[in-house]
Amino acid sequence: MLAFIIRRLLWAIPVLFFVALVSFFLMHQAPGGPFDRDGDKKQVDGATLKALNARFGLDKPQYFNPAAAGKLWDSGVRNPLAIGRAYLDSQFFNYVFNAARGDLGPSYRQRGKSVQDIILKQWPYSLRLGLFALTFAVLVGIPLGIMAALRQNSIVDYLSLFFATVGVSVPTFVIGLLVIILFGTTLKWISITNNDWNTWRPYIAPGLVLGLSTMSFITRITRSTVLEIKRQDYIRTARAKGLSERMVIIRHILRNAMIPVVTVLGPALVDLITGAVITESIFSIPGVGRFFVDAIFQRDYSMIMGSTLIYATLVVMANIVVDLSYGLLDPRIRSQG
Repeated sequence: MLAFIIRRLLWAIPVLFFVALVSFFLMHQAPGGPFDRDGDKKQVDGATLKALNARFGLDKPQYFNPAAAGKLWDSGVRNPLAIGRAYLDSQFFNYVFNAARGDLGPSYRQRGKSVQDIILKQWPYSLRLGLFALTFAVLVGIPLGIMAALRQNSIVDYLSLFFATVGVSVPTFVIGLLVIILFGTTLKWISITNNDWNTWRPYIAPGLVLGLSTMSFITRITRSTVLEIKRQDYIRTARAKGLSERMVIIRHILRNAMIPVVTVLGPALVDLITGAVITESIFSIPGVGRFFVDAIFQRDYSMIMGSTLIYATLVVMANIVVDLSYGLLDPRIRSQG
């Protein structure tokens, strides 16, 4: 087990490096930079722009710095490590080296604040929203999928498939706007302004909206898995041995059906936490997603890179946890590992 964890953690290093490389490349394909304009949208003069770029290292080459390495060589230095470090003295590799030490850099647009400070301050709001959405998706999606499979071709099955299809098909922003218009503006059941996001009550409506799509997906995957397992030979054998239908369902069907469901729960939680940009914007939740979108429009490079790397790290860790949970559900997997 320990060897497996170590292998997965080592494999995460090239994965995160590739994520950083792709993010950095795409980020610099967009026109403009973080200091092209000031807060009131006025163009920054050339001298100020040059000084700001030099202060934050944006005047260096993006990937490699052969000029610095050549200058070091011409000065008589022959140390390969020193020359290699000078060759990598660029925007990308300087950021990667700092990120490896836990320094995600300062925010270019929110002066005086580091990326870590911003994310740590806004993270609890996104975490609460994601946990609420996942709880709703699991508590509703799994039982609904099980009932639909055990009562195949019944009214319960048809209704669950209908709601699951609607939940997957209708975009989140459409459902969110309908909830605000119907329950907020018309019926006045929920507050759409001046919410205290440090309490749990305001998260009910956005949590249900955000979790609807995941709930629908869990319902469908649970239903299809239970239907497949019901037709297996060992289920017929269990019934032939005289086990009650309840014990067959609990001991054999549900335990094996949970493996595919658990597979999606870890990434689903990360997706709900990090991908709630639209929901946070609609319901004015001060989470990380809104700041990430603002960073993209403002070309806040360090905020974009830092958020992306944290998201990628969460996905990697969630997949490791999911793989470890397989052994709890299926001893055969644990013995093979």
